[in-house]
Amino acid sequence: MQLLRKIAFPFSLVYALVVYLRNYLFKIGVLSSTSFKTTTICVGNLSAGGTGKTPMIELLISGLEQQYKIAVLSRGYGRKSKGLLLANINTTVEELGDEPYQIYKKYPAITMVVDGNRRRGITAIEQEVKPDVILLDDAYQHRKVKPTFNILLTAYSNLYVDDWYLPTGNLRDAKNQAKRANVIIVTKCPESINEVERSKIEVKLKPSKNQRLIFASLTYNLELKGYKTPLFLSSLKGKKVTLVTGIANPDPLIAFLKEQNIVFEHLAYNDHHFFTEAEIKTFAAKEFVLTTEKDFVRLKGKVSNLCYIEVQHKLLNNENETLLTAIRTVIK
Repeated sequence: MQLLRKIAFPFSLVYALVVYLRNYLFKIGVLSSTSFKTTTICVGNLSAGGTGKTPMIELLISGLEQQYKIAVLSRGYGRKSKGLLLANINTTVEELGDEPYQIYKKYPAITMVVDGNRRRGITAIEQEVKPDVILLDDAYQHRKVKPTFNILLTAYSNLYVDDWYLPTGNLRDAKNQAKRANVIIVTKCPESINEVERSKIEVKLKPSKNQRLIFASLTYNLELKGYKTPLFLSSLKGKKVTLVTGIANPDPLIAFLKEQNIVFEHLAYNDHHFFTEAEIKTFAAKEFVLTTEKDFVRLKGKVSNLCYIEVQHKLLNNENETLLTAIRTVIK
């Protein structure tokens, strides 16, 4: 794979040129961005996948749902439906996509809409739902919408400033577009990250004076979910555990399980992978299957010996309220 990425370097130069040209056309007004009456909060990244957008959306919902009527708009990547879809209790994971389905099942009081056309999606939400705030999932590079507030995520292990353009690297937007962010969050940091290392990262990212830089780590719930009986991670020690992942970057989870002295085999699949009947049959034959919450929604009811480990962002230095307060100030 690394060899193929190097061979593809000329294509990455073409990709970079197209990205820069597109952003320039938006800058000079040849391409237009639409602002909306409803407050829109965008959560996204410059690199493809693996920064923790879904847990960040969930963090915002948890912090805002008691005060505001919330709608979430997602593209619904990997879904088997087309066009605009408003979720209801009968909507399936295949129709909605795994991440929107995960969010909707966890927070059924919100409005969940999927549509690749963000302007059409927001217009429909404003007409049909009239929420106080719309959370835009993975919409940073969708310049046709001008959000009220931008949250840019970048992973500690692969900062956007160290990345390169697709297909050689993972960048899908220009590095200089970070300037559009109101808040930059470095995700998946070790909890032990010290002030010296934070300062080094700040020097690399060079946030402007009006941008807030926040550091976050991942926390895993030691009480496993989705199993037929209550179960804690420690009870897996000594069992034959199979870890099944269909996410962009399973490395933090793998590292955490090893820290907890869990011995496991790992069956890794591409992000948003919809499992085949043959794969499900393989999982069913395993003694115990551990997976992520996103994968669980695609496997629920198909594998009996299955549970998932829940993950959340932990904003370091107790910055949760700092972030939420900044958002509350822009909600009309």
